[in-house]
Amino acid sequence: MKKYEYINPFRYVTRLDRYIIGKFVGTYFFAILLIISIAIVFDFNENLAKFTEYHAPWKAIVFDYYLNFIPYFANLFSPLFVFIAVIFFTSKMAAGSEIISIMAAGVSFRRMLRPYMLSCVLISSLSFFLSAYVIPHGTVIRQNFESLYKNNKKNTSAENVQLQVDKGVIAYIQHYDNKLKRGYGFCLDKFENKKLISHMSATEIQYDTISDTKYHWKATNWKIRELRGMREKITSGTQLDTLIQMEPIDLVYSKGQQETFTLPELQDYISKLINRGSSNVVQYQVEYHKRIASSFASFILTIIGASLSSRKRKGGMGMYLGAGLALSFIYIMLQTVSATFAINAGTPPLLAAWMPNIIFTVVAYICYRKAPN
Repeated sequence: MKKYEYINPFRYVTRLDRYIIGKFVGTYFFAILLIISIAIVFDFNENLAKFTEYHAPWKAIVFDYYLNFIPYFANLFSPLFVFIAVIFFTSKMAAGSEIISIMAAGVSFRRMLRPYMLSCVLISSLSFFLSAYVIPHGTVIRQNFESLYKNNKKNTSAENVQLQVDKGVIAYIQHYDNKLKRGYGFCLDKFENKKLISHMSATEIQYDTISDTKYHWKATNWKIRELRGMREKITSGTQLDTLIQMEPIDLVYSKGQQETFTLPELQDYISKLINRGSSNVVQYQVEYHKRIASSFASFILTIIGASLSSRKRKGGMGMYLGAGLALSFIYIMLQTVSATFAINAGTPPLLAAWMPNIIFTVVAYICYRKAPN
């Protein structure tokens, strides 16, 4: 058995590592429980009148709204909770002279950060999995609840929609009803070398929601004109099953729609928008890169928090906790500001998503260099 012991990763985790990891992870989840509980109380108090006005059932409030509210906001403010947890338990260790004792035993500050980083691996992996695969499904349920019982402003129709559904293929719908998945006044133009070669029109088109594959539409009262030089061929009919490279989600945009895609779905949708030459692809690209960049925020903020709070000083942890809160909110604010610049000012989405991490990496390095040895 000892022959293969070297491949066991837990042999490198000492008692000190387990001690710090336990404190880190325990304080992190305690901070989530405490702050989210307070947030739920304030949110419920603020929305109680709307819930009553729209007759929201208690089952929907608990399971559709708050059961999806908790993971969404816990993951959104995960960097804040990480920072608070690190500041809180590291300051207590410093006040109890534990860190002085650890370093007096010959453990360097760099070595002491190893359990912090192992904890960040666990937290970041959980955060990435939730944001990439779990939370988007819950966000759909929560947004549907909000549209029914809170905001009552969900966009369910669109007027004069025009989009490129394929290379050289332009679709136009005069009016689209998302509830019925039906469009009125439909046209489909195909171009070749900038010349119109086919024009299809239909009074109505209906999306096939029960089909096993996507892009199935049924056209009513359709007519197709095929143009070949000086010749023209016209065909028409009452009903026509056809494939058109568009879906209902392409026709009606709702606020926060990019948050309802899982990471693979988001990647596929971005590729589809790029192929169509869509102008609103930036917000989806920012969301995609932000989910990946946010997973690394725990490492950066942990180094800052541990470096700030590991020195024993008079006054307790109040100053460190205040500094931690300030830096966390600055980080979250930078995420919002950089995303806004990417959408409105043309900043590259990759740079916009990673800008907070780049700035705070410099801050983390400065704090690390000034940390006690």
